[in-house]
Amino acid sequence: MDITEKIDLVARDPTEEVVTQEELVNLFKTNAHPKHYIGLEISGFLHLGSLILTGFKINDFIKAGVKCTVFLADWHTYINNKLGGDWDKIRMVSKYYADAFKLFCPGVEIIVGSELYESRKDYWMDLVKFAKTMSLDRTMRSLTIMGRSTDKDKIELGQLFYPPMQAVDIHSMDLDIVHAGMDQRKIHMLVREIFPKMRWKVPVAVHHHILAGLGEPETGTDSDLQLISSKMSKSKSSSGIFIHDSEEEIRSKFKKAWCPEGIVEKNPILEIFRYVIFHQFKDITIERPERFGGNVNYTSYQQLEKDFSEKKIHPSDLKTSAGKYVFDIVRPIGEKMVLSPELYESIKSTT
Repeated sequence: MDITEKIDLVARDPTEEVVTQEELVNLFKTNAHPKHYIGLEISGFLHLGSLILTGFKINDFIKAGVKCTVFLADWHTYINNKLGGDWDKIRMVSKYYADAFKLFCPGVEIIVGSELYESRKDYWMDLVKFAKTMSLDRTMRSLTIMGRSTDKDKIELGQLFYPPMQAVDIHSMDLDIVHAGMDQRKIHMLVREIFPKMRWKVPVAVHHHILAGLGEPETGTDSDLQLISSKMSKSKSSSGIFIHDSEEEIRSKFKKAWCPEGIVEKNPILEIFRYVIFHQFKDITIERPERFGGNVNYTSYQQLEKDFSEKKIHPSDLKTSAGKYVFDIVRPIGEKMVLSPELYESIKSTT
């Protein structure tokens, strides 16, 4: 595979941004198998955004010859009060995440945060060194990566460690490419600003699209928090498609989804077609009653979007077809990822 093909794989949907494309080209010219990572908090049931869309992008990297790592950020999970801050639950759910990503992304390496810190004697020294480069105001502004506001009265002291820890994780793993959703862009820009001053390797940053929940988009003045609050979430079961959902549950959720006729902007059903369904299928069929023109086939998302915007495709037909394709994608994973009663209750009780 030549460099152009590798770049195309990294840059294709759901990627929204590569910082920078020139650096990525130079990286592949000098290193056929650069080191990548994506860091994840451990929280609720895996869903269409957290496993499937993220996994699609990881698999693109693997096809391009990149050595991929999923970093399970158990300490960050604890700091951010996920899973009730219960270490036993965090460890249990970490294994569930590890098993799921190893199944969906064959060849990916799994690294757990606590294990990294135990193996790196210099980690805490590097953390202090990095933290000394950050002002309190800059740290507070970075807390949106946790889905937190910058209201000082609502922030725990321990949560201020989250941004510098995330940055030092990157240095500790000696990474060439850092990968995350667009909601994590802020920390990567911080890394690219500060690492040169510390004479640490500066990684290329790749950011993928954040899949929206099925409900009506939220609005607000803070674009970062608006992005996070609108995304498919483990804590909003009715707006998320989980890998363990039955066909009936998926069909019901799509039926209730926000999808105004002819509206393209922030339409969650169209997003799923673009970033999930068309990533998996080269052509799709929207099933319609014969009296409304019968079934229609598409080989590109752009044509589907155009027809929907012109009201040639009704929302109910779009949602029904989306549900069928999504179930075909998640079913094989859900069947293999059987949840024990203990694991199910551990996750359910904290979401």
